[in-house]
Amino acid sequence: MSKRSIQAVLINEYGGPTVLKGATVERPQPQADEVLVRIAYAAVIPLDFKIRNGWLQNVFPVTMPYIPGFYASGVVEEIGQSVTAFKPGDRIFGNIRGAYAEYGIATIQELVKIPDNLTFEDAATIKAGAEAAWKALFTEGELESGQTVLVHAAAGGVGQFAVQLAKWKGATVIATASTSNLDFVKSLGADQVIDYTTTDFEDIAKEVDLVVDSVGGETETRSWSVLKKGGILVSLTQDPSQEHAQQHGVTAKFNTKFPTREDLQRLTELMAEGTIKAEIDSIFPLSQADKALEKSEARHGRGRILLNANFI
Repeated sequence: MSKRSIQAVLINEYGGPTVLKGATVERPQPQADEVLVRIAYAAVIPLDFKIRNGWLQNVFPVTMPYIPGFYASGVVEEIGQSVTAFKPGDRIFGNIRGAYAEYGIATIQELVKIPDNLTFEDAATIKAGAEAAWKALFTEGELESGQTVLVHAAAGGVGQFAVQLAKWKGATVIATASTSNLDFVKSLGADQVIDYTTTDFEDIAKEVDLVVDSVGGETETRSWSVLKKGGILVSLTQDPSQEHAQQHGVTAKFNTKFPTREDLQRLTELMAEGTIKAEIDSIFPLSQADKALEKSEARHGRGRILLNANFI
C-alpha cells in the first residue's frame, strides 16, 4: 500500500500550549504484530501536558518532533502480517501511540474490541479514566464490599469512575468536589460529597479504609489522618510519602500495577450495559488540541476531554 499523508499534532519543543502545531505527516505503517488504527477520539489526559511542558523528561523522554496522545478509540484500518485477533473494520479502543492524529499504531496486546452498544466517545474514556479508577480501587486499593473509600476530585476523569465502581462493589463512598460539581457527584452515587472549597474533608471523613488521591500535594498530606490503621492510600499523581504512611500505620501505594485483561473486559461490559457511565466534559477538533490541553491543565473540568480526529 502506498504511503499517504495524514493530519497530526506535532510538538517540536517543550513548552506551553503554543508549541502544539498542526502538521501533515506520513501515515505510519504497521509492523508484523501491529495494527493501523483510524482514530475516532483521542483522550486528553494530564500526562499529555506534563510531557509537553518538559516536566517528565527524566522518566518519560520523547524524541522530537513528537505526536502526543496515548489512549483512543477507532477502527482497524490495516493489520500486520501476523495479526489474527483483529481485522480491518473492527471497532477498538486502547493504547494507541501518537493518538493526536488521524491514524495511529498499536500492538494487538494493547487493543480491546468495542461492544456493539458502546459508543466511540465512551470507549475512549476507558483507558483514560475507568482503568485508572479500577486499578486504584481494586488492583492497588484492595477495596471490598462494606468498606469505606474517600475519592478526591470525584468529578474528574478518574474520580467519576472511582465513585461509580466503588458503589458497584458495595462500598460506602465519601467524595470531594467543588461547589458546582456537588450535585453531579451525588448523581454518580456518592454517599457523602464534601465541598472542598468550604469544608476541610478531614473534619468529615474518619476511619476510612481507602483514599484514592488524584490531586497530590497538600491533599495527600491531609489525607493520612482520615485513614484507619491498616488502611491504604493510593496516589495517581506521585510516589506517596512512605514516612507519613509508617507514622500513621497505613500503606501508601503509587498507582503502578495494571488490571488484567479480564478486568478490562469486565469494565467494558459494565459501561456497555450502562452500570458505569462516562461523563464527557468537552470534545475539541484535532486542530484545537492546544485549547484541549489548556482546559486539561486548568483542572476544573467535569469528566474527560476528548479530541475528535475528524473520523465522524
